[in-house]
Amino acid sequence: MTVPRKLRMGMVGGGPGSFIGPVHKMAAELDGRIELAAGTFSHSWERCREAGESYRIDSGRVYQTCRGMLAAERERPDGIDFVAIVTPNHLHLPVAVDALEAGFPVMSDKPATATYPEVLELEATVAKAGLPYALTYAYAGYGMVREARALCASGQLGQVRKIVVEYFQGWFTQLLEATGQKQAVWRTDPKQNGPGGCVGDIGVHAFHLLEYVTGLQVTSLNAMLRTVVPGRLLDDDCSAFLRLDNGASGVLMASQVAAGEGNGLRLRVYGEKGSIDWRQEDANRLRVKWFEGPEEIRHAGMSTSYLSEDARAAMRLPGGHPEGYIEAFAVLYREFADVLIAWREGRANPLPATLPGIQAGVRGMRFIERAIESSRCEHWVEF
Repeated sequence: MTVPRKLRMGMVGGGPGSFIGPVHKMAAELDGRIELAAGTFSHSWERCREAGESYRIDSGRVYQTCRGMLAAERERPDGIDFVAIVTPNHLHLPVAVDALEAGFPVMSDKPATATYPEVLELEATVAKAGLPYALTYAYAGYGMVREARALCASGQLGQVRKIVVEYFQGWFTQLLEATGQKQAVWRTDPKQNGPGGCVGDIGVHAFHLLEYVTGLQVTSLNAMLRTVVPGRLLDDDCSAFLRLDNGASGVLMASQVAAGEGNGLRLRVYGEKGSIDWRQEDANRLRVKWFEGPEEIRHAGMSTSYLSEDARAAMRLPGGHPEGYIEAFAVLYREFADVLIAWREGRANPLPATLPGIQAGVRGMRFIERAIESSRCEHWVEF
């Protein structure tokens, strides 16, 4: 029996000081289906080579430019199979377009682009290329998020009436960008990040989680964006009221100036018969509360028979063995690998519903654009 070779990944971005670059590498390689084979990691050639050494990439496959990598890898018999984009937001569109037009599928970090007009251009490019494109909305990879999604889809909660989603961090409580910290500098620069600060960095995660789990769509919103820390160029605090397409109401709160908070993403969904409560910092548990009946705490575990098929498929370990952020991230790469293998073999295999794609990217960018507009005009706007 022939063992299928690993898929070869080419990374753009992720140089020294990057948070998300190493995360992508670890997640992609976790299940043994993918290997990082090539990349262009920084605008600085010295830093690019430094990253290549740290990632243990063949020095001949470390490139100065993205286009140089795409051209060279197309000619190699062992060339890359897809491109992973882990750059600041302003490079997401040009890199994705170059990769897709060169014939390479794309796995991109979120958000899809820096602006809403850009994501519409990308959507057209993805459709024209006909190649797999996915986004790493990482929290969609948690097993208990998949369980929450399955519960909502089953109708057991009854009609959803109220949704509360919050994402609180405290790392921007001071003017960190003034210290030169790499992550802070680009995330607060509208030229690199786009026009939405907190709302685009973590608010869009909260928005995606809300729609992903409930299966509902936001139809209108009333948002307030604030810049709390003096001297900051973009918003660092966001609150929004939401209306959903089934008549439910929602509240979305995101802040990066919540002193003492780490990565406090939480989702609560209230139906007429019951509710669910999931917290990222306690990701292996899902609380389920019933109008009539005892409260449940569902635990992650691949052999936990009462969990949904989608939830069990996202897990690797028996119950009581915690799985976290890297594993959730890796679930998305594993699903993308399945799509790529089928695509290379000429079999039709669209993205599974559990894997965020270009439509999630479009809606995420629309949320950012609409939230900014609502905050500017201080009233409700249609989505």
